[in-house]
Amino acid sequence: MLRLVTDRFDPPALDTAVSAAVLHRVATGADPATLRVWTPERAVAFGRQDRARPGYHAAASAVAGLGFAPVERLAGGRAAVFHEGTIAFSWALPESHGPETITPRFVAIAGIVVRALSSLGLDARIGEVPGEYCPGEWSVNLFGTHKVMGVGQRLVRGGAHVGGVIVVTGPQLVNLPLTPAYLALEYDWRPEATGAIDQALPGVDIAAVTAALLAAFGAAGEEVVPGSLDAACLEQAAALASDHDASR
Repeated sequence: MLRLVTDRFDPPALDTAVSAAVLHRVATGADPATLRVWTPERAVAFGRQDRARPGYHAAASAVAGLGFAPVERLAGGRAAVFHEGTIAFSWALPESHGPETITPRFVAIAGIVVRALSSLGLDARIGEVPGEYCPGEWSVNLFGTHKVMGVGQRLVRGGAHVGGVIVVTGPQLVNLPLTPAYLALEYDWRPEATGAIDQALPGVDIAAVTAALLAAFGAAGEEVVPGSLDAACLEQAAALASDHDASR
């Protein structure tokens, strides 16, 4: 069974902390495997690579000035953008075998997203688009030219987190904060490689893509059951929220 939680928690630093708390509770056996799928507030999630760059604080300040909350993400990788035209997902599951299971999980989630988008009639493919933001070999793109999904992982003792973002609408809102952030961080990229699902499927909305995503999880053998987070989990998240606030 895979517990489904669709609630959003504000501000974005708390939202990230909720995923962190869920991961740790799943890892210890306090909670079942959990899939969060939600529409996030505007935020830029910075990774460890970003925090090591001299321009990190300038990048965080720049995105905040554009109305995007700077947060520190759970998984690695470069800065990625969340906004009201995207779907955020966080999949926490028990894991006792450590790093050797990383690639199979990437295969699984990329395959699920491709299955979901293909069910909508889209030419979805796995692989990095040259010049894409937050580059990764398990990104999902349309037509081999425009990135629409990015994903990363985080391992803790006893558990794994697979998290990412699917861009349904508003590729310009992805590029808006990334332009000054990537300049400050001194990353090369091609803004034109940023895509959105509605560019290929006009009129599609968050609800339709979310339904396709959940159906793809089911087709992959996951029994998705709606659920909720208890008070203990939310208290743990509140205690972790400051760790994910990149504006401090």
